[in-house]
Amino acid sequence: MTFYRHSGPRSYLSRTMTERFDCYYCRDNLQGKKYVQKEDKHICVRCFDKLCANTCAECRRPIGPDSKELNHKNRHWHEDCFKCARCYKPLANEPFGSKDDKILCGKCCSREEGNRCQGCYKLVMPGTKTVEYKKKIWHEECFTCAQCKQPIGSQSFMAKGDDLYCTACSDKNFSKNCAHCKQPITSGGISYQDQPWHSECFVCLTCSKSLAGARFTAVEDKMYCVDCYKTSVAKKCSACENPITGFGKGTQVVNYEGNSWHEYCFNCKRCSLSLANKRFVMHETAIYCPDCAKKL
Repeated sequence: MTFYRHSGPRSYLSRTMTERFDCYYCRDNLQGKKYVQKEDKHICVRCFDKLCANTCAECRRPIGPDSKELNHKNRHWHEDCFKCARCYKPLANEPFGSKDDKILCGKCCSREEGNRCQGCYKLVMPGTKTVEYKKKIWHEECFTCAQCKQPIGSQSFMAKGDDLYCTACSDKNFSKNCAHCKQPITSGGISYQDQPWHSECFVCLTCSKSLAGARFTAVEDKMYCVDCYKTSVAKKCSACENPITGFGKGTQVVNYEGNSWHEYCFNCKRCSLSLANKRFVMHETAIYCPDCAKKL
């Protein structure tokens, strides 16, 4: 809070002159007398005190031209009358506050307003280092982690109910752990089969390419991009010898005695009849429909 010194009229001592020099109000001759000049008007001290001077909000007396005057919110005081309404400390050169038209020093203002630390519940005095969060206030040393009790200061923190946690403790207590590296996931992350992953951990086992937003295949909890699955993992069709990926046209697979075929490749070697879901005969490494098998 601040205060302002009065910049109003000043008193002067007139010089003896031959012509009349009168008070604007009472017309008393001001030659050789003390007077006040206000808005180009010359006023004797008596008329100024009676008609022009501001009234002190404390002592209710006029604030004369020779008095130091302080004002705040259209109220005026003698400098000596500008004191704390509770402890009477002079406030002419001190910070102050106001409550219910009372002028209070910083200490009494805090007591009056009841600003209390959320940590120790003691009054927060003016000039104290504090931390504010959601319209609540703490002494800087009282703004601590609910678990490790270390001051949080200007560091990042997490609020859980009425408790505050530093980053390390919030990660330890509330963050999900990555299914791959088992470390806390503090931001972002990916969910796969109801398990959380770091984005940087969700990669192809072979080439380490990120699989986030990409097509991939999981084999025994190991994940592969499409290219690596085709070349390194996928079985080869016994007919066309191309990888069986399970993607696109090759989603249906026929397995028999350790061999695999694309469904569209599972055809009679002689007549090309599709044998998927039909009886067939295996001869050496080829398959035949029953009619063609009789002709072998």
